[in-house]
Amino acid sequence: MLFGILFSPMITKAQEETEEAEADTTEEAAAPEQTAPEPDPTPAMTDDEIVAEEQSFHQVIKDKFIEGDPTYMTPVLLCLILGLAVALERIITLNLSTTNTKKLLAKVESALEEGGIEAAKDVTKSTRGPVASIFTQGLMRYSEGIDMVEKSIIAYGSVEMGRLEKGLVWISLFISLAPMLGFMGTVIGMIGAFDSIEAAGDISPSLVAGGIKIALLTTVAGLIVAIILQLFYNYCVAKIDSIVNDMEDASISLVDILVRHKLTR
Repeated sequence: MLFGILFSPMITKAQEETEEAEADTTEEAAAPEQTAPEPDPTPAMTDDEIVAEEQSFHQVIKDKFIEGDPTYMTPVLLCLILGLAVALERIITLNLSTTNTKKLLAKVESALEEGGIEAAKDVTKSTRGPVASIFTQGLMRYSEGIDMVEKSIIAYGSVEMGRLEKGLVWISLFISLAPMLGFMGTVIGMIGAFDSIEAAGDISPSLVAGGIKIALLTTVAGLIVAIILQLFYNYCVAKIDSIVNDMEDASISLVDILVRHKLTR
């Protein structure tokens, strides 16, 4: 009993320390393992890079337009707008002028067999396009002979070709004018840069940078406008050539049909 009384505080203290150590071990095991954060492989973006990334294409074009000096960029922009307006009008007109010549010839031949020349003229008048207009002119001269039909087709074919080519001269003008206006801005910008050098009496990059930048931007704008309009111009020319070829082939076929119709009468 004496031994228990003397050593009981020490035994109790040892038990408390053992319980505390076990409790700490349990808390460490229950706590989730915290790993060190992995470094981000993506490098941090600077403020300039963030601003450049947020800019839209429209905003970039607007900024370059202002940097190039609206005094010289506006005429180039007008060439683009007017040239595109004429080109789109021509493309729509040419696409509407396209005719299925094989189908039209079949209708004309069938109408000639069933109702004669008047029925054939009704078919061509109700059909849209230069080919049908040429057919109408040829059928109107049928009573004067096949020779007059051929002459009428050739003469009216030239008229229709002129109508198809209407407006192309303006697209060609804007194609030539846009680079010229850009080069004019280039020359004026370089003159301004040399004037700045002469006034300062020293060659400094900051003095000539503004003039050279205007020169380069106006040149690039003029060339871009010319390239865009040239694509539309070439498309229109190719479309006109296709329609003219159809007109010539269809006219020959029409004359053959009229000759056969005249022989069978």
